[in-house]
Amino acid sequence: MTDREPLLRLTGIRKRYGGVRALDGVDFEVRPGEVHALVGENGAGKSTLIKIVSGAETADEGTVTMAGRPLSAGDTSAALGVGIATVYQEPQLFAELSVAENIFVGRELRRGVLVDRSAQRRRAAGLLERLGLDPALADVRAADLPVAEQQLVSIAKAFSREAEVLILDEPSAILTDREISTLFGVIRSLREQGVGVLYVSHRLDELTVIADRVTVLRDGAVVAARPIGEVTVRQIVELMVGHAPATPAAGRAVPDGPAVLAVRGLSRRDRFEDISLSVRAGEVVALYGLVGSGTGPIARGLYGIEPADAGVIRVGGRDIRPRHPREAARAGIAMLPGNRKTQGVFASKSVGFNITVADLASLSRLGVWLDRARERSIAAGFIERIAIKAPGPATEVGMLSGGNQQKVVLARQLVERPEILLLEEPTQGVDVGAKDEIHELILGLADQGTAVLVVSSDLPEVLGIADRILVVRAGTIAAEFARGAAQADVLAAAAGDETTPADPTDLEAK
Repeated sequence: MTDREPLLRLTGIRKRYGGVRALDGVDFEVRPGEVHALVGENGAGKSTLIKIVSGAETADEGTVTMAGRPLSAGDTSAALGVGIATVYQEPQLFAELSVAENIFVGRELRRGVLVDRSAQRRRAAGLLERLGLDPALADVRAADLPVAEQQLVSIAKAFSREAEVLILDEPSAILTDREISTLFGVIRSLREQGVGVLYVSHRLDELTVIADRVTVLRDGAVVAARPIGEVTVRQIVELMVGHAPATPAAGRAVPDGPAVLAVRGLSRRDRFEDISLSVRAGEVVALYGLVGSGTGPIARGLYGIEPADAGVIRVGGRDIRPRHPREAARAGIAMLPGNRKTQGVFASKSVGFNITVADLASLSRLGVWLDRARERSIAAGFIERIAIKAPGPATEVGMLSGGNQQKVVLARQLVERPEILLLEEPTQGVDVGAKDEIHELILGLADQGTAVLVVSSDLPEVLGIADRILVVRAGTIAAEFARGAAQADVLAAAAGDETTPADPTDLEAK
């Protein structure tokens, strides 16, 4: 690792959002020719730090310098102008433009006053080949590429800027092992050229392969900054979670009995492999994994959104292979989607419509007219039953808070009284109060005999409500924990390490 003066240096960075302290006096640096990993749990402050460096946010206090010169705050163009390029977790591309056009958008190669499309295609093809992609993709629309290839195009776009500091936010989360290997080869090449890389990842086992140093954030503050050779994955995990004890799920008696949902050997190519699990009536089982672990595709496979290629799903003793959500629903499975804004609510429609829309057949008269009185009655019942804070069934859903929108989507799943409730990120984007209410609802449904499978990347949530936790990593189930498991043990299994716990106080930053 190089001992040269830092290219990028952050000193005393503080940032608050209302009453929430996102960053508290953070010092951080990236040197020429090094890969500096930044890690921490969700909410530790990683994203805020990246936004400040890239100019998307302004720090309340502190300084950011690039090559010893102050960086203009809150100016993304200034950050790009001094050689800082950022690749975010979600591909930032224009869907209708070609790959070559995306790579050079806003700084097109020109011949006179005209855009030199041939030159752009040649340059783009070279960048794609460098990342292990087919050069012919330069002419393909971004919308026609798989998400993993879109991510690699975003990385190619950053490379094209000849950045001195490259920020990679969870770059491997949606890539295959082969694509990750290619990416690491490119990162090593950049390191040899003197480029500094800020590398953010939840996959801690990657760090020993690609990083030179690691900085650990916890609650917006730096708790450790060490050469990667001086810490193990387990020690990093311990530093991330600290000594705060996990809150175990409240003691609940789960009835004995056969599994309502039994899955054996479920697989889908390049998404998940050999998934086996079971959920009994009245039991809450959690599928927990870090970003890109494969939990989402597993949920969508169970519900027929991304049908499995192999394996068996048994519901109530009957084998099914849903190829469409309708088939899963007919078998007794209901699913709460992870993204309520794009998959869950009709924001301009009423609460009543949103709750009953999946069961319009039972509300129609003669297959033509909707029974509006029955729609209002069903919606009013759920508004009271699960405490949706809305004036009434006619209220537009878009006027409700995020937590109440989530309750509306949950109510829709309960209309047909499913045997199995599949919940993907049930409290994503809701406030603490709404989160507690939704957790109480989940446990209440389980107490009434519903088999509940929760898919979540929120570890405190999983520890708080699950009777059993199945840890998913790289599309397979890597470990299983009973209620009351230690937070560090679960996180270590998700990150790819199951060694003996270490004492983080030995490593904390002075």
